[in-house]
Amino acid sequence: MEPKLTSDSYSETTNMVLPNDANTMGNLFGGQLLKWLDMSCAISAHRHSKKVAVTAAVNNVSFDVPIKLGDLVTIKAHVSRTFNTSMEVWADVWIENQVTGEMTKCNSAIYTFVALTPEGRPTPVPAVIPVTEEEKVRYAGAIRRRQLRLILAGKMRPEEADELKALFA
Repeated sequence: MEPKLTSDSYSETTNMVLPNDANTMGNLFGGQLLKWLDMSCAISAHRHSKKVAVTAAVNNVSFDVPIKLGDLVTIKAHVSRTFNTSMEVWADVWIENQVTGEMTKCNSAIYTFVALTPEGRPTPVPAVIPVTEEEKVRYAGAIRRRQLRLILAGKMRPEEADELKALFA
């Protein structure tokens, strides 16, 4: 299976925060953002693998800046690294000032997806070739994030996490 450039897996979606999406403070519900992130990341995983891809884990989500009623919200997602059948998908959330058009990064998230056969079994995915400096940094860190996720899920023993141990050696 030939590796693919990260640009092959980019997904960009834009939504507007409507009254039904906001809480009593006029901010976007966190759950609505999670839904939008999951969809955007799923599209990215599908574009990379050309397979049905399902969410295996929500590894990290930051809610750094409130997203207000009426804001335009753009999610830019890409596959940052693959492991046999799974893909780490990184998403950045941007809000757009409707008057100036200025984009401000406000949140980010990291999801894990698994590619499936039509019968629902995990199937191998192509490797990722990072191109930009940011993609290279995210690619390099993905192995450590994966090891940490597996340890926390009880699927890996800490002493087996060589990449994580190397940070402290």
